[in-house]
Order: sequence, then structure tokens, then C-alpha cells
Amino acid sequence: MSQSDFEAAQIKVKNLSTRPSNPQLLELYALFKQGSEGDVSGKRPGMMDIKGRFKFDAWGTKKGMAKADAQAAYIALVKQLLERDGKAW
Repeated sequence: MSQSDFEAAQIKVKNLSTRPSNPQLLELYALFKQGSEGDVSGKRPGMMDIKGRFKFDAWGTKKGMAKADAQAAYIALVKQLLERDGKAW
């Protein structure tokens, strides 16, 4: 997988006609952040920022995963979602 495949997946996922489930969205977010920035950093959002906490925690589950591995997993998930949506890569 290449950086251009990762970037293409970012565009293609925005064109899905069916919204991914919340767990799938969190997985996409976590893999994207790990694949683009590496390990989670900063402080965990406060109790009132529930969405932010879920995103931070999802990204945290990828800690230690190599950027290339996260990008490959992101691409694979996007391909799976595209197939479910009846679209080609």
C-alpha cells in the first residue's frame, strides 16, 4: 500500500451512500489518525466531551501500530465499506 492509496481511500470513504456504523466510524478515525500522525498524544478530553473521549480512546487502541500498518488497515476497511455499498475501489 502506498501513500497515494491511503489518500485515495480518504476521498472514497466520503462518497459512501450508506453511513458506516458508529464502531466503524471510530475504527476509521483511529486508523486514519494512527496512519497519519502516529501514536495518540495530548490530554484525554474531559467528561463533558463524550464524542472527543470516544475518538481519543479509539485512537489509543492503535498505540504502537506502525503508520504503514494503520494505513493498510484503513484502506482495507474502506474497501470493505465500498463493497458493502456496491461500489468499486
